[in-house]
Amino acid sequence: MADEFKFEITRHFGVISESKAGWKTELNMVSWGDRPAKYDLRSWSPDHSKMGKGLTLTKEELSSLRTLLDGLDLN
Repeated sequence: MADEFKFEITRHFGVISESKAGWKTELNMVSWGDRPAKYDLRSWSPDHSKMGKGLTLTKEELSSLRTLLDGLDLN
């Protein structure tokens, strides 16, 4: 029997959006498979038992993304 997929949300930063079905796109710190937690951006079911595809970033990658976003003209 295969091992169960393990994850733990160690810190919740905030919600970016919410669907009509209640799924929320969130920025969290998540530990995947008992490894050190990384920044994680993905959609989660209301009880956090299911997740959608997402993006996991190191601190350095998140910092680079922030620099790119800060430089965007959203007007």
